[in-house]
Amino acid sequence: MSTQNFTLPDVGEGLTEAEIVTWKVAPGDTVAINDVICEIETAKSLVELPSPHAGTVGELLVAEGTTVEVGAPIITFVTDENDDAGPGKVVTAEAPAPEEGGGSVLVGYGTGGGATSRRKRPAERPVRSSVGVIAKPPIRKLARDLGVDLTTVTPSGADGEVTRDDVMKLASQASVFRNIETPEWGAVREETVPAPQIAPAGLARGVAPVQASASDDDRTESIPVKGVRKATSSAMVQSAYSAPHVTVWKDVDATRTMELVKRLKAAPEYADIKVSPLLIVARAVIWALRRTPMINAAWIETEDGAEIAVRHYVNLGIAAATPRGLLVPNIKDAQDLGMKDLARALNRLTLTAREGKTSPADQQGGTITITNIGVFGMDAGTPIINPGEAGIVAMGTISQKPWVVDGEVRPRWVTTVAGSFDHRVVDGDAMSRFVADVASVLEEPALLVD
Repeated sequence: MSTQNFTLPDVGEGLTEAEIVTWKVAPGDTVAINDVICEIETAKSLVELPSPHAGTVGELLVAEGTTVEVGAPIITFVTDENDDAGPGKVVTAEAPAPEEGGGSVLVGYGTGGGATSRRKRPAERPVRSSVGVIAKPPIRKLARDLGVDLTTVTPSGADGEVTRDDVMKLASQASVFRNIETPEWGAVREETVPAPQIAPAGLARGVAPVQASASDDDRTESIPVKGVRKATSSAMVQSAYSAPHVTVWKDVDATRTMELVKRLKAAPEYADIKVSPLLIVARAVIWALRRTPMINAAWIETEDGAEIAVRHYVNLGIAAATPRGLLVPNIKDAQDLGMKDLARALNRLTLTAREGKTSPADQQGGTITITNIGVFGMDAGTPIINPGEAGIVAMGTISQKPWVVDGEVRPRWVTTVAGSFDHRVVDGDAMSRFVADVASVLEEPALLVD
């Protein structure tokens, strides 16, 4: 018998720390190889951590909610392994990083090797609450994340059980991932949290931090900056204070875009696909990038000096407000997708983000981003560029306004297209031409027909 110290592994994201969100085991539990022992949150995703050992859980070395560095011991196991170490000896086991190309797959800690079987866990049974709602624990968690009151859900499962589809159907009217929905104005829930105290060197020298008085303690809540919020704040500061931002915008008559969206929704081939104006915006951005490829470039610092990398492919990022915070998953090689395939890709991206399963790989390698602030009722904005990119497009709300058509004032569907650009990479004429091209497609979607 020996005691194995298991250290926090690098889950293949190149990160240095993670937070222990939930322990799935307790001291004394018997585990098999690949049994999930805990759930960790990195700056990019939630990851289930499997056990590399078979044996008995000894001690949980880190409490839930604690952030630890990669390589730090987090749990001990009592196993029959490494008997040659001698009775009572402690052996530290480190999980190697996944092989290149293996993603963040942690099962067995590698993409090769023989298969191992997991012990079967008893199936989760539906739970009836005090108010009579029947739903399994994962469905209840999904409802909490989406802000859905289970008592308002009409169940469709056996014996009146609430299913995942029931929750998703009700959540579609007030989705936390609103930026690929057709604008339907309802109550937008938003929580204000303290901004992270991060500033570039020299910006706030000599300025003492604000201290709350003792009398304010009961009125002020302190929220630790970690996980996605920590990563977002660092990325935004890096971008805002390293890339000189310039924002341009244009009002657009998007009436024909709205008519196209209506026709696509009614088309039989789109019966199982959710279609919104964002689909046309995404196609417009890809089309405009072909005419102004410098928008799809990036400023790169190297040992030999700075250089500009022009990407001849489009990994289209979609800024998403999720229960975990702001994420920017991207659709790889979006330039190769037709209208229907792009719509499906947006749908998949939506469902993945709603369920909190956006992987680190889905958030890496973006070349340009779209943020749909219009779903929150905003007409325009000056978005901050995602690090590693040279441009971001902000889509405003689409609403009926008076518009001059052929010398007459008529009600039209009008929106505002805005874009922020890295002026080190993109000159004024290029950024203006790009935004004008996007606007032209929204005014006349027939331009998308090659």
